Amino acid sequence: MPRLQKCTSHKGFTLIELLIVILIVSIVYFLGFSGVEINKKKPKALTPLNLKTNIVNSEWFNGHATLLCIDKCKICYLRRDIRSAFSQYANGIDLTHIKAYTLDASDSLVRIEYERFNDKKICLKMEFYDNGSSTQIILQNDKGTYFLPAYFGEPKTFDSPEDAQEYWLENSRLVSDSGDYY
Repeated sequence: MPRLQKCTSHKGFTLIELLIVILIVSIVYFLGFSGVEINKKKPKALTPLNLKTNIVNSEWFNGHATLLCIDKCKICYLRRDIRSAFSQYANGIDLTHIKAYTLDASDSLVRIEYERFNDKKICLKMEFYDNGSSTQIILQNDKGTYFLPAYFGEPKTFDSPEDAQEYWLENSRLVSDSGDYY
């Protein structure tokens, strides 16, 4: 008698088997990678020493910007140009309890009193321009006193607003002298 061979060969997976594999891979993926973020370079929190660099290097800066901080400098807004509206600065801010100073016409140190924005007192307002310059200002908080130059040099730390004032006046004299600065 001839023998009958039973041929039962699988040529592929069934739909149910494929769905089960996809389900298992999905569960493993979500359990293993749900808390993992791709490291994007986030800007550091705004401080008096990196304020200008962070704003000028941010995606919001396109030649002219205005930074405005309210609520004891816990909340800041940035405006791209004169005609646009202020948008809340989304990155970290470490400018709390900032006092801003400038020099008046007689080179005396004067605390800047700003107006109000959204019915809250403004504690800091700075302009940033496309040529790399900004508002020249002295800032003070519980961590120190800082001189932020308009164009030349990096921000510097001082013990008091009066020391920063002396530095400001010295640099102003150097610039106004007959080429001694260069």
